[in-house]
Amino acid sequence: MKQFISVNDVTDINALAAKALAYKSNPLSDKQLGADKRIGLLFLNPSLRTRLSTQIAAKNLGMEAIVFNVDKEGWALEFEEGAIMSGNTVEHVKDAAPILGQYFDILCIRTFPSLKNRDDDYSEMFINQFIKYAGVPVVSLESATLHPLQSLTDVITITESLRMNPVAGKPRIVLSWAPHIKPLPQCVANSFAQWINAWGEADFVITHPQDYELAEQFTQGATITHDQDAALEGADFVYVKNWSTFTDYGKVYENDPEWMLTEEKLKTTRNARVMHCLPVRRNVELSDEVLDSAHSLVTRQAGNRVWAAQAVLSEIIKNK
Repeated sequence: MKQFISVNDVTDINALAAKALAYKSNPLSDKQLGADKRIGLLFLNPSLRTRLSTQIAAKNLGMEAIVFNVDKEGWALEFEEGAIMSGNTVEHVKDAAPILGQYFDILCIRTFPSLKNRDDDYSEMFINQFIKYAGVPVVSLESATLHPLQSLTDVITITESLRMNPVAGKPRIVLSWAPHIKPLPQCVANSFAQWINAWGEADFVITHPQDYELAEQFTQGATITHDQDAALEGADFVYVKNWSTFTDYGKVYENDPEWMLTEEKLKTTRNARVMHCLPVRRNVELSDEVLDSAHSLVTRQAGNRVWAAQAVLSEIIKNK
């Protein structure tokens, strides 16, 4: 693995998930692998689990991790080629990124979409400019359209759960839209759809209200329905996530509380386990009764973020 931006950088999803679960059993088994190596974590927007889990993963591999909050501690960066920098931006990424490439062995970047211009967001200019100019492997800690470390974690969590509680045939996995008080990006939903489709070991269904279709490049291969009840019937896993509109970009058309997952709705599932990437708006996206029930995998899922990051970093170090 030379970088980690999407599922397309992974040759064997099952092998990577197995490696992550092996690290969970023995976190320090490769504690010398990253000795004398540095990893830089650059955040252009806030983080809790992504930041801390990646730092812990790096530490388990013997790496030194340095965190830099670009939006609060650094110069305003310019990303446009040929820009006339007479505005608020102070430093161009083509000047900053090569220096960071000298400072670090691996550079991790977290960006965020504007939700104003779809073409700009879906061009992934910010992270692509770092890839172009840094000269070292780049790991996405979330980009404008994808969140691959979260999605790898999700596959790991599903795999782990199926080891403990096998199901007959392919598991039925449902990605269900949920209400929210504000527009959120499509990153997590896009990425989860991309990974589950590439994994190819599930009956995968996406359910959402009308007008909340995701980009087909990520959902192709999934069954898509506006009927949440039909989608949930017989489900083994339900992944709950809000996202804003894609076609009329970044809008909130619908906030119907009937789309919130409840224990009543889970009665038609096969005792489905419920997932969410966190943070979660309780009693808006997911009810307390579900989050605090035996159905919930949310805490385990968040804990597995460490092992996903550790598996990815170890693969990059070994191939560097």
